[in-house]
Amino acid sequence: MATKLFLRPHSIPLITFPPKLLFPKNPKPLTISLFCFTTQTQTQTQIHYGPSLHQGIKPSSQSQNPQQQQQEEQSDLMFDEQSFTRVFDLTALRVPVKDCFALESRLRGHLLNWPRIRNIARVPNDDVDPNLLPLLGSTIQQEDLVSLERRIHGKAEGDGDVLSPVLHRDKLAREFNARGFIKFRNLAKISRPKRKKKDVKEEERSEGNKGIGKNEIALVEVVEEEEEEGEGDLKGLLGDEFKGTRRKWSGPSRLLLLDERYAARKVEELPEAIKVVLKEDTGQSTKSTFELVRCKLTLFYDYWPMDEILEALLPKGIIVPSAFETVGHIAHLNLREEHLPYKNLIAKVVLDKNKPKIQTVVNKIDAIHNDYRTMQLEVLAGNHSLVTTVVENGMRFHVDLATVYWNSRLATERQRLLNGFTYRDVVCDVFSGVGPIAISAARIVKRVYANDLNPIAVEYLERNCVFNKLEKKIKVFNMDGRRFIQAIFSSDKAKSITQVVMNLPNDAAEYLDAFRGIYTDRPKNEDFTFPMIHVYGFSKAQDPEFDFHERIRIALSEVEVNVEMRRICKKLRNRSVVIAR
Repeated sequence: MATKLFLRPHSIPLITFPPKLLFPKNPKPLTISLFCFTTQTQTQTQIHYGPSLHQGIKPSSQSQNPQQQQQEEQSDLMFDEQSFTRVFDLTALRVPVKDCFALESRLRGHLLNWPRIRNIARVPNDDVDPNLLPLLGSTIQQEDLVSLERRIHGKAEGDGDVLSPVLHRDKLAREFNARGFIKFRNLAKISRPKRKKKDVKEEERSEGNKGIGKNEIALVEVVEEEEEEGEGDLKGLLGDEFKGTRRKWSGPSRLLLLDERYAARKVEELPEAIKVVLKEDTGQSTKSTFELVRCKLTLFYDYWPMDEILEALLPKGIIVPSAFETVGHIAHLNLREEHLPYKNLIAKVVLDKNKPKIQTVVNKIDAIHNDYRTMQLEVLAGNHSLVTTVVENGMRFHVDLATVYWNSRLATERQRLLNGFTYRDVVCDVFSGVGPIAISAARIVKRVYANDLNPIAVEYLERNCVFNKLEKKIKVFNMDGRRFIQAIFSSDKAKSITQVVMNLPNDAAEYLDAFRGIYTDRPKNEDFTFPMIHVYGFSKAQDPEFDFHERIRIALSEVEVNVEMRRICKKLRNRSVVIAR
């Protein structure tokens, strides 16, 4: 037995030896590809920046008794989202809208730089159309602007201001179009559409928390202070003419949120870039258009990432589960034993932080032991539907995780395998499942023969073929793997098959015994191209390549074949996955 070892980028041992029993009197060897996934635990160091749950201040309304806190920590069904609200004190520079973006570029290095938080904030109830400012004059007060703004938009009746007849008729017309006439109940029942409870709650939130964004992750509020506070500092810095310039704003303005390092500093302690901006503003006119104000930035539950929420909920010493497999709208968890008492909490956080993409969270209860490769799953959160649609390689696959097998983590490996196919190939997929390889290969190759033992998987395979409009290039079989190999290679189709895929990691190597002697009756003088066989398999040995090679040798009864192995690093527990070619 001759053994050749070649060094390649993946350090793959290639073992070649001439055939004896499988291909008698033929110098061309059969090539089997083995792919190996090894278990390697990689620790990634994450750099935390920006706000944290350990920083900030909890609102005073959230103070609870120690007994209530212990009950919430021990509860596995629910937790209070308001307990994750944090308030941060900041300093902001209030400027007119026309100067906002120019100052943002000048003060770029001194502004707030937190994830998902804009360093420019709106000031509630101060937006006025710039075209109206010349008509209003410079002596108009803030209260007048608010009243005018509400009258323009038809919202003045609630404040005691009388609505004009034109706005009143417009208000009635809009109420009829959207909700029907309020005064006539019968017409209202006919014309008013039914409102969902979610829409009513969202409207109540938007009315109660004005200034919160669409995702309700943050709220910026200006802290009102007396005019005397801080005037001495600004007067000493900017001059005597600054005294008395603090006023109520008459016009649209924005808040430039400064970095959190400048929250408790006085004007003299601010960076020179901010001082220069303030001096330039007072130098142009006696009235200052810029103002330093104190702000409160409130971050809500929806702002915090999943890892930080779970770290606060789980007891100390427990590893925070941060990764999960996504199958359509389903998040597939593999929780450890230490996570099981808190599985509902973990599932709720995963669901909240990945909406609307994730609608169901499941956990695998036990390992796969049946011939159909189906998993026992427990629905922890969301809806109980395990039927979903997966998009991979531009194809759409209907999948039912309760009755068929699917692994989204092998998408990269499947794409690598498909890249080796050409339009002249004929592919034979022995364990096709719902068709992630067979259907994707049908777009490239000439013909595909797909087989699976699970009748429900075959039903989904046929449905996916029609759904992707490739049913004419795929022929589907429902039989045992050995029987399928013997049947397909004993027919006339064996001459055209160039690629064989055996993606059953637990037992694929043992199914190679079906290839013994399949070409013994082949005419000797006929040109024949032997197929490339791709075999996937698990291995718990320290040397997966050697272990998998021995399994191939036993399955083929010591037939010497050309074996090329490739090991792919994956996070698998105590086992390696090998692909041999």
